[in-house]
Amino acid sequence: MAKPLTDHDRRKQISVRGLAGVENVADLKTNFNRHLHFTLVKDRNVATKRDYYFALANTVRDHLVGRWIRTQQHYYEKDPKRVYYLSLEFYMGRTLQNTMVNLGLENACDEATYQLGLDMEELQDIEEDAGLGNGGLGRLAACFLDSMASLGLAAYGYGIRYEFGIFNQKIVNGWQVEEADDWLRYGNPWEKARPEYMRPVHFYGRVEHTHEGVKWVDTQVVLALPYDTPVPGYRNNIVNTMRLWSAKAPCEFNLKDFNVGGYIQAVLDRNLAENISRVLYPNDNFFEGKELRLKQEYFVVAATLQDIIRRFKASKFGSTEFVRLDLSKMPEKVAIQLNDTHPALAIPELMRILVDIEKLDWEKAWDIVIRTCAYTNHTVLPEALERWPVDLFQNLLPRHLEIIYEINRRHLERISNTYPGDHDRLRRMSLIEEGNVKKINMAHLCIVGSHAVNGVARIHSEIIKNTVFKDFYDLDPQKFQNKTNGITPRRWLVMCNPGLAEVIAERIGEEFIRDLDQLKKLLDFVNDDTLIRDVAKIKQENKLKFAAHLEEHYKVKINPSSMFDVQVKRIHEYKRQLLNCLHIITFYNRIKNEPSKPWTPRTIMIGGKAAPGYHTAKMIIRLITAIGDVVNNDPVVGDRLKVIFLENYKVTLAEKVIPAADLSEQISTAGTEASGTGNMKFMLNGALTIGTMDGANVEMAEEAGEENLFIFGMRVEDVEAMDKKGYDAISYYNRIPELKQAMDQISAGFFSPREPELFKDLVNMLMHHDRFKVFADYEDYIKCQEKVSALYKNPKEWTKKVIHNIAGCGKFSSDRTISQYAREIWGMEPSLEKIAAPDDPR
Repeated sequence: MAKPLTDHDRRKQISVRGLAGVENVADLKTNFNRHLHFTLVKDRNVATKRDYYFALANTVRDHLVGRWIRTQQHYYEKDPKRVYYLSLEFYMGRTLQNTMVNLGLENACDEATYQLGLDMEELQDIEEDAGLGNGGLGRLAACFLDSMASLGLAAYGYGIRYEFGIFNQKIVNGWQVEEADDWLRYGNPWEKARPEYMRPVHFYGRVEHTHEGVKWVDTQVVLALPYDTPVPGYRNNIVNTMRLWSAKAPCEFNLKDFNVGGYIQAVLDRNLAENISRVLYPNDNFFEGKELRLKQEYFVVAATLQDIIRRFKASKFGSTEFVRLDLSKMPEKVAIQLNDTHPALAIPELMRILVDIEKLDWEKAWDIVIRTCAYTNHTVLPEALERWPVDLFQNLLPRHLEIIYEINRRHLERISNTYPGDHDRLRRMSLIEEGNVKKINMAHLCIVGSHAVNGVARIHSEIIKNTVFKDFYDLDPQKFQNKTNGITPRRWLVMCNPGLAEVIAERIGEEFIRDLDQLKKLLDFVNDDTLIRDVAKIKQENKLKFAAHLEEHYKVKINPSSMFDVQVKRIHEYKRQLLNCLHIITFYNRIKNEPSKPWTPRTIMIGGKAAPGYHTAKMIIRLITAIGDVVNNDPVVGDRLKVIFLENYKVTLAEKVIPAADLSEQISTAGTEASGTGNMKFMLNGALTIGTMDGANVEMAEEAGEENLFIFGMRVEDVEAMDKKGYDAISYYNRIPELKQAMDQISAGFFSPREPELFKDLVNMLMHHDRFKVFADYEDYIKCQEKVSALYKNPKEWTKKVIHNIAGCGKFSSDRTISQYAREIWGMEPSLEKIAAPDDPR
């Protein structure tokens, strides 16, 4: 089998990222050596690989800084409307290569490092992932920042600079073990601390109602120290800012105890304040009502709103003397997007600032808040919706509780007037849920306090309107919108799959990188034998490269000519990794029954993290590893079936596995996955999708043609009908012999001979209380997998479907998503104009 091209050979080819300019290469080498000697104070003789990485990162960063400053000057001169994207998660991954791609420096850097006797890929591998997110929500925020910069929007991402991001996952004896992600231990060359913009954030205390207005007094203060990271647009010289806040104790924190001899303890107690930005909560689609989490949510919102108002008051035509005092103009210059309910406190906090500090009357303040804020909903799973106990609020944020009560009073008054006597509706729509523990429903607060509410795929937005928030839709239908998610084609094609990007550019030019709709032009080449051959060849090279990576890092040998069948995402019951497990066991049993049949060989890879407190998810990982142990060591099976659990799945691993995948598993129960974005990454990188009609899969099938995906299983209406009638798992178990056999094997300890009872909880859940109806879709899924295997035996027809899929990807660019947010929610106009580079005369 042909060896994949080395990166040195690739460099010799003309790439879609432009030829290395000779003068650029010389400059880069000079700057690299300058940083090595003067920034890092290292001699080449003692420098380590990490020193070389930092020297390269600083060299590339130099190209960002001038553009960054010029972009901010450009904004102050033009005084555009600014958008603030508030998110508790930004899952950025690595920055070096992405920056080189967006600045058009990759080839020049590659050539420069090569001439210096270094390997750029080795240096890139030293960078830590910035894992400040759990999964889809945080990664979406990262793609959105890339698109906002690439579309010339004056945009800022605001979040928390977690000292420890999403945990590193180790698999020990088949079990997940968590390790802290100390991503900052060697420093972060991409961030710049901005202590001059430090802001105080208040907690606890009490409220005083005086004749001068309301005062929140006797509070504890924590300082928010901002760190700025540049976010470059694609080849337009625009560099936006992601500002992440870090918690600092003020100097006087608790030092009054010093007088009673508690000095040491007082200094140690500073940690309590600084814990706020210590660690990312590792739950995805699950709400955990901890005080520290509420502190994080308020911390980011309070610091950010001070920053927004400071910038609003100061920015007018670059003049520092001029101060805008008329806050009623704020919605014309400021848009705040709430990424899920985590930053929902922006609504009461902005009210507090406008009413208590700026002394506006309630109606005027409320009008400003609604016109400024917009809310994106990311899930309909009840366990994911944030509901904070009132008692916790009373203690931590007493003034905000008063404001929320007043918002609710006026809201309920409006409903009473609209629907007189409908007490049930009042109860359903209240921001306060009565019960044993009174709770604040944060989604309701977001809807009431925003002018726009959107879901993240068409089917999801319809579900929101028809079920979860139906009452609110009936009251304010004009608020509800859909914004189908997207991914940035820079990271998820040009950067992670340069071979495919090149093959596409040879046919249709390079414009598709900033206008993904142009991929439709590939439809003219669907029957072109050379394109079919080139696409298949790139896929095979990516598979060989990934197989080599697995062998080096995981010590597993796989058959690179087998079908790479991949499911990578957070481990969650609704994502149905268990359905995948049942297919693996069924396929294994079939091979054992008829070993001489010409089976289509598969390497099935499952990867993802389970929240540390999510017992069922951890058991699912244990089951996958147990099945792998049996299947991979069975000589009868050989290399026709291998099962790999991809340890520590993160952005950087995704960039390697997605380009190598043949089949993408998107098999959630219809009506549970809001959108999904992994599905789009696989599609763009030439994998075919096996999936349910859920989330964005529906629109993917529409764009590429349903016949070019493998769609199976119940639709949303089938699931609803089954909920009404009742789901009876046992009936499927009794009716389908292969399903019964697989379940009996799990149950009897076939995959855990040393602990036959190991999976009894999983078996019990699947048989008696499976909310996600795995058995109901089993039969159709297995039949659909047979079609997949049959088609894979016909490489030409398979690759034609792949080309149809790539050609249908245009809609799934985050550039399209962000253009729609800008025009339909923020009242801003995207632009593809380039601004002058720092070395160009202005």
